[in-house]
Amino acid sequence: MRRWLPAPLLSAALIVMWLVLNRPFGLGQLLLALLFGVGAPALLAPLRPARPRIRRPWTVLRLILTVGHDVIASSLDVFWTLLRNHRSPVNSRFVVIPLELRDPSALASLTMITTVVPGTVWCELARDSSAMLLHVWNAPDEAEFVAFFKRRYEQPLKEIFES
Repeated sequence: MRRWLPAPLLSAALIVMWLVLNRPFGLGQLLLALLFGVGAPALLAPLRPARPRIRRPWTVLRLILTVGHDVIASSLDVFWTLLRNHRSPVNSRFVVIPLELRDPSALASLTMITTVVPGTVWCELARDSSAMLLHVWNAPDEAEFVAFFKRRYEQPLKEIFES
């Protein structure tokens, strides 16, 4: 059964998505939805990484709230910086963040968090995963930003995936 339905929730989501996006509803659309919903995850299962083991679920919740707060705060910061840009220059720069994370799921989560928060853009990950290159919208002190980034995002991800 696991061979044909390696990810039952993904299959259900694909079936529902297919039916919602393809109107009018009919027997043909239902058969295509079932074929797509069951076939795609089964064919792509070898490409999926190993399932991560979440070690601290409360840290996940805290990290989600932290990222949500940072998205709002960074959006406002970028907005206000644009409004008063003529008064003070923006200190945008590329910053290299040394990483202690090694878990592939944790690294993927870190890059997604970085891309979601306004004012930071993930640019590159070193081949050995020892550092990541970010472009930061406004970072007057590079060392302070690196310490903030590691404390705010990398440390919780280490607790979640590697502790």
